Amino acid sequence: MSFFSGYSFFVYVFLLLLPAMVLGYLERPLRGYRRLLTAFFIWAVYRKSPGELLYLLAYAALSVYLVRFYLFFRARYGRNRYLYGHAVFIALAPLLVCKISGLYGKNWFAFLGISYIVFRVIQVVIEIYDGVIKEIDEAEFLEFILFFPCLSSGPIDRSRRFAEDSRRIYMRSEYAALASAGIYKLVLGMFYKIVCSALCYKLLADVFAGRYKPIYLAGYAYVYGLYLFFDFAGYSHMAAGVSYMLGIRMPDNFNRPFLSVDMKDFWSRWHITLSSWFRDFIFTRFMLDSARKKRFKKRLDGAAAGLMFNMAVMGLWHGLKAQYIAYGLYHGVLMAATEIYQKKSGFYRENREKGWYKAVSWFVTLNMAMFGFLIFSGYLEEAWRAVRIYL
Repeated sequence: MSFFSGYSFFVYVFLLLLPAMVLGYLERPLRGYRRLLTAFFIWAVYRKSPGELLYLLAYAALSVYLVRFYLFFRARYGRNRYLYGHAVFIALAPLLVCKISGLYGKNWFAFLGISYIVFRVIQVVIEIYDGVIKEIDEAEFLEFILFFPCLSSGPIDRSRRFAEDSRRIYMRSEYAALASAGIYKLVLGMFYKIVCSALCYKLLADVFAGRYKPIYLAGYAYVYGLYLFFDFAGYSHMAAGVSYMLGIRMPDNFNRPFLSVDMKDFWSRWHITLSSWFRDFIFTRFMLDSARKKRFKKRLDGAAAGLMFNMAVMGLWHGLKAQYIAYGLYHGVLMAATEIYQKKSGFYRENREKGWYKAVSWFVTLNMAMFGFLIFSGYLEEAWRAVRIYL
């Protein structure tokens, strides 16, 4: 069984959501049942991979002790950057081990969902350092990092928002509206992933695979971009739909990204919870630290450098292969160029609200995004190897 994949998973989800909907309709708390379902699905999904299950439980236990001890040290020693850095490193270390060992064909500390759990734990550590979080309910913290609809691929929620929903008991009318929205998201996500994504994948395999002429590369880029959208947006919609029916209003992850009119707009619509996480906890931190240390004479130079750094880290997060590093650098350059152009160009300020300019900007943005997907796919690298062999 896998999350949101396969007949057995959906049978269990549909059957086990019925008691949740009854509880919601009766205005009863959903927290206990939600935690029971999370425990069940973790067992059901990971039971055939005991090593992964062991790593998952070990990291969950490590995270509880990490936030507990860091809260203690934060209260005693204040905003100590040395302790803070060590806490972030401890939270991040298993992911680093997983990524680096993967380069050598190993699977050290690898388990399904490690990246998304690590992001949630680091968010809590950072907000403890900021003084925003001053106490932790350990059971609530575990529910937050292990909540099964979002365990393997997000969306990436924020702990305080999640806790607010987790504690809430909905009025009947409120829950009815929430469950109705959840059913819609679940059905739409299933259509995206099971129908649209599968059709795009078949096109990639049957029409474009192994063909490297420019027309095929262009077609591959567009179809692969659509495949990624329907596959990941489908998953995200299903995760949000199930979350809604369990009383958690999980944030949306996609908002019509192919209608974006520039690359900043694109990243505010594509994988929204990931890009907002990087914005809040990497880009903003980089800018504040740069201002404190006076790294840049001009704020615009700092913003451009920060955007490039932010996107480079995002590329590394996807993996340490050349295609992911190139993807991050590519988007970093595009984001920095967009920032400089919009801040310094009189032509942009004069025309940005005009219909023709928006149309041209949309077309250029769409093609830049699709070329980025071609880089991400690794197909461009494969084509280059084939051309070299032919030459």
